Amino acid sequence: MQFRQQALARLQSPEELDLPVRFARPQGWLVLSITVVAMAAASVWAVTGSVTSTVSAPAILTHGQGSYILQSPVAGQVTAVLAKQGERLPAKAPVLKVATAEGETVVRSVAAGRVSALAATIGQIIQTGANVAAIEKVADADDPLYATVYVPAENAASIPKNAQVDLTVQSAPTQSYGVLRGHVKKVDRTAQTPQSIGAFLGDSQLGEQFTKKGRPVAVTVRLDRKASTESGYKWSSQDGPPFELTSMTMATGSIRMADERPIDWLLP
Repeated sequence: MQFRQQALARLQSPEELDLPVRFARPQGWLVLSITVVAMAAASVWAVTGSVTSTVSAPAILTHGQGSYILQSPVAGQVTAVLAKQGERLPAKAPVLKVATAEGETVVRSVAAGRVSALAATIGQIIQTGANVAAIEKVADADDPLYATVYVPAENAASIPKNAQVDLTVQSAPTQSYGVLRGHVKKVDRTAQTPQSIGAFLGDSQLGEQFTKKGRPVAVTVRLDRKASTESGYKWSSQDGPPFELTSMTMATGSIRMADERPIDWLLP
């Protein structure tokens, strides 16, 4: 009987116009609002936002003018080594003596700098053109250090002027001292060869090491100065390492590339 009354009621009001209509539950309105806000934020970011990327590459700390390999102009036996590793020499300073058939010859430095390596020892027999020392071109003890980052050539065009660089220094653990801060000073657009890198650093083995994955581009990084740290440079930590940095220290450079738009809009 009850079902019959309900059926008659439906026939009298088939469209149920007298019943209230619920469009959505409160929970549904909340989900819809969040979705609309998220879509609006995504649309704004797609139009005005950008994506920051970095490129990491091997680096080395040096003085700005690089080094040179001192070669013996004569063949003979080394009778004296007159310079010490780490010593600063003026131009034309005596480095070693070589006894030849014609007499004793003094091998002298070509330009002022610091002796970074000595390859000759007393009593050694050397040939003409033999490498006897590596001398870094630094005339003053206060000359600042730079970092040279050897970046893959295909990334060179995307490196902006004065880009920020973070350097992980091999002798300063990141967990304890953070990263060394710097900014791009110059991007050399010419791809480097093992010979050119070896000539600049005064070490042919480094030339081979930095070109294992192809011919890179040299990016010179100016290190940010901070007088209150022991090293004299700025670190991501408060004080950085409790020692001075030296040239020919290996590092890894992370260079911030030019910001990229996430979406390229096609306009008619």
